[in-house]
Amino acid sequence: MDNTFAEQLRNTGPGALMEKMGLEFLEVTADRLVARVPVKGNTQPMGLFHGGASAALAETIASIGAWLKDTSKVTMGIEIKVNHLRPATKGWVTGVGVPIHTSRSIAVWEIRMSDDEGRPTAFSTATIAIREPR
Repeated sequence: MDNTFAEQLRNTGPGALMEKMGLEFLEVTADRLVARVPVKGNTQPMGLFHGGASAALAETIASIGAWLKDTSKVTMGIEIKVNHLRPATKGWVTGVGVPIHTSRSIAVWEIRMSDDEGRPTAFSTATIAIREPR
């Protein structure tokens, strides 16, 4: 993990929801963010990784990735689409996010999620607003 970005994340944390979900950052660079959450504790009643957990992981990766471009700004998700491809029932779900488009006010990220065997579990695009703090 890049030391500058790692220090910024240590100072801010991933946010209360991601802390409750058990998020871990694996790689953080200017153009790629990799994070994972455990399946255990993040399931729906049938024991499958919850679709909302996929969405939360994807939006967190995109929002933090956009924020790291300029930490003086505020970033927040304004649109997210998640295609669920395969259920995860154990281990971890890892998300790999890369920016598709970034401007002064909008960023669009692609996030691919997979299980511990590398099989795709979900695919997401997230649009992130970039704003001046109030």
